[in-house]
Amino acid sequence: MFARLRSDIQCILDRDPAARSTWEVITCYPGLHAIWLHRPAHWCWNHGLKWLGRFISHFSRWLTGIEIHPGAKIGQRVFFDHAMGVVVGETAEIGDGCTIYQGVTLGGTSLYKGAKRHPTLGRDVVVSAGAKVLGGFEVGDGAKIGSNAVVIKPVPAGATAVGIPARIIPSKEGQSADVTTEPQQPRKFTAYGITQEDDPLSQAMRGLIDNASSQEHQIALLWQAIEKLSSANQQAKDCVPCDAALKEQFEAGKLNELVGK
Repeated sequence: MFARLRSDIQCILDRDPAARSTWEVITCYPGLHAIWLHRPAHWCWNHGLKWLGRFISHFSRWLTGIEIHPGAKIGQRVFFDHAMGVVVGETAEIGDGCTIYQGVTLGGTSLYKGAKRHPTLGRDVVVSAGAKVLGGFEVGDGAKIGSNAVVIKPVPAGATAVGIPARIIPSKEGQSADVTTEPQQPRKFTAYGITQEDDPLSQAMRGLIDNASSQEHQIALLWQAIEKLSSANQQAKDCVPCDAALKEQFEAGKLNELVGK
């Protein structure tokens, strides 16, 4: 038991640079208090003491601002960072090493009792501030959920989900879509699930912009070639229309700036 308590404290010291001492973590981190209160609530729930489990959960919500149903399963080294307004549903499962930020909802979309209504998070998942993960599906190991994303479908291991509804950025190396630089370096924890990868929608938009710019360039080259041929041929001087696009006017740079990074 004491080893697990030490592990709870150490995971916060490892992931939060603002944590300065063990005493500060024990006394000033409501996410840790929520974890510690959830364990007796979960024990009561599993041993038939449903009301007592719900009461401990309710007291924990009043004390910490974090609502965890006593039926939820939480692994080891789970860190609720800031975490005000977090809601974890009855059939939710949170794997070892997960990090969950403020305003996150692990919610259900089904009203059937006894059904798996809430998500299952694998190991080392990061769920960023304001994200909503809704449904009884799985989020794979090492996945990241971007801030304010609304996830309504499974997320593969190592992938990043962003947007509303969430779009999936797959892992390049099959491990993580985070900001690691060299494959030989160990994967580092990234706060709030920040990734260097772009929104896949913006990637598609930039691809369309580049393609349209390239096509206009080719059309301009064709009209210029036709103009040269018609100038050399006295009988074909009027074959170039007055509205022919001899110069490129497509402003790809400005459009890419509007799309974003």
